[in-house]
Amino acid sequence: MRLPSAVPALCAVAAVLLAACGAEADEPTFVAPPPTSSAAAPSPAAPSPTPSVTASPSAAPGRPGQTKAGLLPPVVDHGPRTGDLVALTFDADMTDRMLAQLKNGNVKSYANVRIIEMLERDKIPATFFLTGKWVQRYPELTERLARNPRFELANHTFGHQAFTADCYDLPRIPSAAMTEDVAKTFKIIERYGGRQTRYFRFPGLCHDRAALRAMASLGLTVVDGDVVSGDPFATDWRPIVNAVLKKVKPGSVIILHVTEANARFTDEALPHILKGLAERGLKPATLSEVLAG
Repeated sequence: MRLPSAVPALCAVAAVLLAACGAEADEPTFVAPPPTSSAAAPSPAAPSPTPSVTASPSAAPGRPGQTKAGLLPPVVDHGPRTGDLVALTFDADMTDRMLAQLKNGNVKSYANVRIIEMLERDKIPATFFLTGKWVQRYPELTERLARNPRFELANHTFGHQAFTADCYDLPRIPSAAMTEDVAKTFKIIERYGGRQTRYFRFPGLCHDRAALRAMASLGLTVVDGDVVSGDPFATDWRPIVNAVLKKVKPGSVIILHVTEANARFTDEALPHILKGLAERGLKPATLSEVLAG
């Protein structure tokens, strides 16, 4: 979960996240995005500072292996501050602990179908950052996302492990396993077709130079975000709405979650967020469209 600046009336946790991730309060990093590919459909605070990486033409990723050795992948927080587009992004976390909660019956679902139904009904574009284990737990819902031409699919690791120390108490992935973890997740998601991308988001937005180096061969773009909703920490829908609408501006990348049991009020907040965006003359778009300006 990601959860870059102080967020109002939320949790202090979100503000800590922003500062720890090394994002600048007013104008986080923007670089041009990679091209996305459309495959044919088959039948929360980084403890280490995040380096700002600017893509050059030779480093701009689009396919696995395209990034040159020694170059770090680009890291983006938002698109151009022109126009009227903003990106709604939804993380679909899944850890072994969450799977155990489902198995034991302690949790009913980590898939908020009401959010998806709302986006479908109102024809709202969105980008979903999927963990491999979430896809494996909800294959039919993943197929549903892939079939929607307004939705993009992106990578959020296989099992939502931490890529740095002290990342929201998440179990840490071994350094030697980082590259394969993300590569495997791309392969899992690609089987579903739809609007595939090479966008990737670290759990909790926790990444340092070592983690970025592990991604260098995968031809991806790391996407953080400049509007942290704080929905996993919220105990009511209103702080989520306030956090988004106070910070949002043209080109923003909004971070929300589609994991129902640990982001319980996102579906209640979403209609108010959409209404507030419209009142500000802002339109939801896919991440690719927002980063392309």
